[in-house]
Amino acid sequence: MILFLIAYILLLPLTVINFFVVLFTSKDHAKGYFRTTAINIDKFGNREFRKLWNLTLKIDIGYQFGNPDETISSALGKNERDGTLSGVGKGLAWILNTIDKDHCSKSINNFLTT
Repeated sequence: MILFLIAYILLLPLTVINFFVVLFTSKDHAKGYFRTTAINIDKFGNREFRKLWNLTLKIDIGYQFGNPDETISSALGKNERDGTLSGVGKGLAWILNTIDKDHCSKSINNFLTT
């Protein structure tokens, strides 16, 4: 439990420090670096919060969230395709698809690696 708390306490300040280190030391690669970081956070969220997502974003028979190599959007896209999103899942998919046309369906099986 102590290591869990320490990890979360350090996450935000180290992320801010790393942001500036990358921004000021590798401007040519910053865009790709931050995109990869965002994808990794998304994959982490899919795995770490799988119980919450499985309870709130899909119906019982839907595709399971939690694959550590998959983004939340990919799992949403599979449930959207299969018609197994809950009301909350439909709302989240609508928001993502409004920001980026067909975001969830485009994200299916798009397992980007670091």
